[in-house]
Amino acid sequence: MYSLDKTDTKLLQALSDDPRSTFVALADTLGLSRNTVQARMKRLEDSGAFLGFDRRINPATLGYPLTAFIEVHVQQKRLAQIVIDLALIPEIVQAHGMSGQADLLVRVVCTDAADLFRIDGTILACDGVERTETSLAMGEVIPYRLTPLLDRRG
Repeated sequence: MYSLDKTDTKLLQALSDDPRSTFVALADTLGLSRNTVQARMKRLEDSGAFLGFDRRINPATLGYPLTAFIEVHVQQKRLAQIVIDLALIPEIVQAHGMSGQADLLVRVVCTDAADLFRIDGTILACDGVERTETSLAMGEVIPYRLTPLLDRRG
């Protein structure tokens, strides 16, 4: 993994502050040449420093106002196929393999309680899923963020 220096950290902070910044704008903000910014951005991208560049869309805009987290307990030997099966469920917007009691933590969006019940049933129908435990998200209190970590490095 690429090791960040202070300039890389400042570049990432500037991008975190304004994700739409152009290379020219970043260069002006940081007092660097456009070529330096472009080369560093390429190096950061090649090193895997950036996640996807999609915009965060509020699922409520698409008619999915509720978010739930479903802990999924599976038969370990079927885990790979279960992940493939879960990826086919459009309401699953994120999933993580976990240590501890549950094997997977799945984030789903749904239209209402009945829709959540249907989605949970679809997950339970996957061969190798033993059981689920569902929690309804009451609201996002700390959105995904990395700025505090960048600030610590800076």
